Amino acid sequence: MKTVATTIAWQENGHPCEDEWRSERGALAPKRVVLADDTLSADSAYRLACAGTGMLWRGDFQNARLLLQALARRCDAPKKIRRTSKTHPEVSHTPEENFHLHRQAQSQRARTLSMILIQVNPDRQISLRRAPDWRGAMNEAWGPAGTTGCVASLRELLGLVGAHEWHQKGMEISALGSAPNNRIYPSYGVFSPVRGEYIQLVADAPLPSTELAFDIGVGTGVLSAVLAKRGVKRVVGTDLDPRAMACAKENIQRLGLNSKVELTQTDLFPEGKAPLIVCNPPWLPARASAPIERAIYDENSGMLKGFLEGLATHLAPKGEGWLILSDLAEHLGLRTRAELEEWIAAGGLKVISKTDIKAEHKKAQDESDPLHTARAAELTSLWRLSAA
Repeated sequence: MKTVATTIAWQENGHPCEDEWRSERGALAPKRVVLADDTLSADSAYRLACAGTGMLWRGDFQNARLLLQALARRCDAPKKIRRTSKTHPEVSHTPEENFHLHRQAQSQRARTLSMILIQVNPDRQISLRRAPDWRGAMNEAWGPAGTTGCVASLRELLGLVGAHEWHQKGMEISALGSAPNNRIYPSYGVFSPVRGEYIQLVADAPLPSTELAFDIGVGTGVLSAVLAKRGVKRVVGTDLDPRAMACAKENIQRLGLNSKVELTQTDLFPEGKAPLIVCNPPWLPARASAPIERAIYDENSGMLKGFLEGLATHLAPKGEGWLILSDLAEHLGLRTRAELEEWIAAGGLKVISKTDIKAEHKKAQDESDPLHTARAAELTSLWRLSAA
């Protein structure tokens, strides 16, 4: 998904104005824009946001952040539940229906919270009272400043800055050894390896060979680094996303693994065969609504199917393919275990073994999460596959 770059228009001081609209998540510019400042109440702002009206901020910057927090509280407030009766019985939903309803609610929440707008100057400064200097974060995510400014949602800018902070401090990965040489630095738009259970599976599984491995969908480069640290002499990591390639390259360089890991921008497999091929595809078969979501959502299980279809032809004799996959989709009714096993068999593959580990992320313990039942049952598995 490419960045949406079009114009956004508004009236100011009796004159028509316009600027470039920038949205990394691919959101369209609000059709109606009004000027807003510190006099705008949270209730009024919420009504405008729900109606799809963008509010171009002209007040104190920190007050805009407070207003965004107030809008989030209104979005997240418990909705009134209609009393059930014989004529209006309580409606129960399947896990799949709950998932789609949850996604719809999250999408609406994102649209509502994206209606507070900030104008950014060509030099990437923000001309508002008490505005922070976010030039470093913008340059990191967007590249060098050009000759024009832009308007972006405050929510997206905060996400950009949050990613910048993660990139500066990095994440400690125990499977990479002891500090300080065990950190991965995620970049904006590249999914952070916050779920350590899948990394540990790769760190613990018996290696079929230490000569060569392919890492399909390299992301931050964390699995390539783990394999190299385990003694694999050569690792080839692949990805289609330029941001992922740049992120992985930086992390491999930081870890001093350039001589062991090479990166190739391609779809799924590089040329040749390998005795070990590792893939951690997105685990939910649904359409991503933002670039960062492509690490979670795999529409129609496209990457998963592509990996299983091509694996056997890229495995060296007696080689293994390691599929790291959460079963959350099964608990949500989005994919069955039988379907996965059919795809494995159709790819000319057989299962050597499967190792499971309990999901450790916070949402698995959050009983208020609409998908808690499925998340609490979730397992992440490493499927060791070979040619049949």
